[in-house]
Amino acid sequence: MTFKVGVQLHPQVGTVDELRAAWKAADALGADSIWIWDHFFPLYGDPDANHYEAYTLLAAMAVETERAHFGALVTCNSYRNPQLLADMARTIDLLSHGRFILGIGSGWFERDYTEYGYEFGTAGGRLKALEGALPQIADRLGVLTPPPDGDVPILIGGSGEKVTLRLVAEYADAWNAFGPPDSYAHKSQVLDEWCARLGRPPHEIERTVAIQPSELDAIDAYCEAGAEHFIVMVGAPYDLAPLEALLAARG
Repeated sequence: MTFKVGVQLHPQVGTVDELRAAWKAADALGADSIWIWDHFFPLYGDPDANHYEAYTLLAAMAVETERAHFGALVTCNSYRNPQLLADMARTIDLLSHGRFILGIGSGWFERDYTEYGYEFGTAGGRLKALEGALPQIADRLGVLTPPPDGDVPILIGGSGEKVTLRLVAEYADAWNAFGPPDSYAHKSQVLDEWCARLGRPPHEIERTVAIQPSELDAIDAYCEAGAEHFIVMVGAPYDLAPLEALLAARG
């Protein structure tokens, strides 16, 4: 089998030193990609446990890793002005010599919004804001001085068939979703249909899937469903055995 292998390190519960050690170890193991998430509070377990801001961590990851591509899986569009986000992405890309991936989505975790003073609104409103932000991000990336090291890939996360997958077909270099494999296959087919409507070659969009360590036995099924890049999700204390198993399965 041929596929890419990544790991998402959940930036909650542990310490920043544990996170730093984990992303350095993942890079040394040969991970193709390393990810965190973009939230302000834990998503599971103790709601008041340790948690860290994403883009500050990503700047540190940029200078403490050497080969893996990396990013947030995914950035919440609501939390930063799109022009500013593009500038942050460009700067982190320069720090990493061209390895940054701008993963982005419309946002969903209500606690982040309410406690940090953002308007939560509706799912439709947040998707509309994402649709407006994507061309602004692309335009700003195109005029910054100095420019990024290369093209900053855009990854869009989500599975909404009417809007999100259309935005993927229109703007993204990569797409991320969850399983199970039959659901992933269906969503990937819908994405292909949007590509056909918009005149976009489907193979231009890398298909990534976020999986639990318990799903490692479903790799063949995910490959048959169209997945090209597996990202295993790991929480503190950051046992990287699932990443090693994925790397071994790839061969």
